Amino acid sequence: MSNEAKRLVVSAAEPRISVQRQCELLGLARSTYYFKPQPASAENLLYMSLIDKQHIKRPFYGVPRMTAYLNRLGHAVNKKRIARLMRLMDIRAVQPRKHRSLSEDGQGHKIYPYLLRDMPVVRNNQVWSTDITYVPMQGGFLYLMAVIDWYSRFVLSWELSNSLERHFCLVGTRRALDNYPKPEIFNTDQGSQFTSQDFTGLIESNGVDMSMDGKGRAIDNVFVERLWRSVKYEDIYLKEYSDGADLYRGLDDYFKFYNFERPHESLGYQTPAEVYLNFSDMEGASPLHIGTPSP
Repeated sequence: MSNEAKRLVVSAAEPRISVQRQCELLGLARSTYYFKPQPASAENLLYMSLIDKQHIKRPFYGVPRMTAYLNRLGHAVNKKRIARLMRLMDIRAVQPRKHRSLSEDGQGHKIYPYLLRDMPVVRNNQVWSTDITYVPMQGGFLYLMAVIDWYSRFVLSWELSNSLERHFCLVGTRRALDNYPKPEIFNTDQGSQFTSQDFTGLIESNGVDMSMDGKGRAIDNVFVERLWRSVKYEDIYLKEYSDGADLYRGLDDYFKFYNFERPHESLGYQTPAEVYLNFSDMEGASPLHIGTPSP
């Protein structure tokens, strides 16, 4: 059952069972049901929008440089505030650091080695990866995650959430694993959503090798970072979505376009679907369940 169908099943008027319990039984994140963006003041939303756009252009900007950038634009904001907003947005500066071997983070979670250094990616389902990005909206924001096949750039699944809790990452990743051939390697960053035992257990239980970027090494997940640039500049920044439902519909349309209509120079001007599905005749295709999340 798609998320859209599940949302129609949930009833806030049902006296015998709470919305939370209905969502749990249906495997639906409450944030997906409510589609309620995180609120923020107009001033913070302005700063966050500027930070987001500058991070896409200059991912190596940390708190000091980002603060200086906003100051130069005429905004009297200090480092403490910028640091708090960047944490809220789940943004970290890209830095050249050594890759870590298998160890544990401060919360006792495993940190897996980065398996993709100097590895040629030459076929579909050799490497998948995922990440989370901040999505600005009118009056608030949401978080977007996506799972992408490295070789074809095909978006296998995506989810929205109004929090950084790991549930929506699990839902989106499980959907991709359930609907497509399993990858050989699954790459993530070291965010708590991906180092959790729930997430690593899901990957390993499907016989997939886990790979993790070095901290501050967004370049290790370069294809997802390029996806974020595309979706933001080609859709999100242009449309300024009014609410979660509006954003969901817009992203559903965009990812269908991205997979099935948008040619990539690096793919010889083929679309991701043509490479991933060997799918050259687009007419009559049903992209709803191929490469876009079942909403």
